[in-house]
Amino acid sequence: MVEVDGERLLESLQTLRGFGAVGSGVVRPTFSGPDMAARRWLRDQMEAAGLDAVVDGVGNVFGRSRNGGPALVIGSHSDTQPEGGWLDGALGVMYAIEVARALAELDSTRRLAVDVAAWSDEEGTYANFLGSRSFIGDLADGDMASTNTAGESVAEAIERVGLSHEPRVALDPARHIGYIEAHIEQGPHLEERGRRIGVVTSIVGMRTLQISFSGRQNHAGTTPMARRSDAGVALFDFGVRVRSRLESIAGPATVWTIGNARLEPGAESIVPGSAWCGLQFRDADEAVLDTVEAAVRDLAAEMTAEGPVAVSAARRRDPVTATDMSAELRRHLATAADARVRDGWTEMPSAAAHDAMVIAKSVPSAMLFIPSIDGISHDFAENSHDEDIVLGCQVLVDAAISILEP
Repeated sequence: MVEVDGERLLESLQTLRGFGAVGSGVVRPTFSGPDMAARRWLRDQMEAAGLDAVVDGVGNVFGRSRNGGPALVIGSHSDTQPEGGWLDGALGVMYAIEVARALAELDSTRRLAVDVAAWSDEEGTYANFLGSRSFIGDLADGDMASTNTAGESVAEAIERVGLSHEPRVALDPARHIGYIEAHIEQGPHLEERGRRIGVVTSIVGMRTLQISFSGRQNHAGTTPMARRSDAGVALFDFGVRVRSRLESIAGPATVWTIGNARLEPGAESIVPGSAWCGLQFRDADEAVLDTVEAAVRDLAAEMTAEGPVAVSAARRRDPVTATDMSAELRRHLATAADARVRDGWTEMPSAAAHDAMVIAKSVPSAMLFIPSIDGISHDFAENSHDEDIVLGCQVLVDAAISILEP
């Protein structure tokens, strides 16, 4: 039986944590200095694990096993949120490298082919899922024009970091039989249920709308309240009313968030003439998402009719469709989890988006979760217990062997 080296795994994770470390968290946005240094280090780690590794033309770090197929791709992303935790994405990347190392150490498994990936820009600094979409051939010319908040495009960033002449790695249908991604849960459910492993059944769909408010800018001291067309008041009113509206129609797992907002021109002495906010909502049921979107648009129309501010709702980006994980790959993960922690695992949906939902369009895909302490993620306080980190990797290597054994 293959046993992962838990101490080696934890040390590798801590080393990766050092690239962009800020306090207990990590700031490693795509194509930044820390991000590129981390990618070069990951390439070296993959080479040391016996893989042929490259940093490709969109920043993916990909290590190809020298064994012939069939091959299983294992990986995640190595970029972070602007203020990110140390395990989000990084856990799955280091799991993949540890699986490759562990398999190579025994004669009985050395022949098995595991290709390892650290995808680029899952977090959307420039374009969500840039690396995994490139891998399956789903990038359009417009994606290369997508920009970060500083206005730098993907194409410009790739040129800046010296990758513009590098080829892009691609899915090989004749070789790759599946993809598995391990991740921290990023929520409270495993911890609250006393479970140590989650086998993901599906990844929720996600839609993002921009709600715009068009009023009339005027002097904050001289304009009587009854004569105002205050876009800011309309925005706040929308926030209250949309919560009440959605609570009455949402499914049991529906979530929604107004995560950013802006008033124009943004001064206390000026009645805002315009405003906007971003509303995101998620559910595994596309019909529920349709219902929520229709309700938001209806509310915007109602508020416009009531006046004095015009309200509109438009999609801010393409919707993310809910994605089922492969039943066959899930079976292997469940069997491995049951063997290691009987009654200590569960099936569950993922409420967060992941590269697996992209790759599932082209090859069977599955995900494994470990608990997040207090359900915290996308924050410097993000953490998981060492014993859960090691256990998750052990379940993953057991499942990989089961999938690849003839």
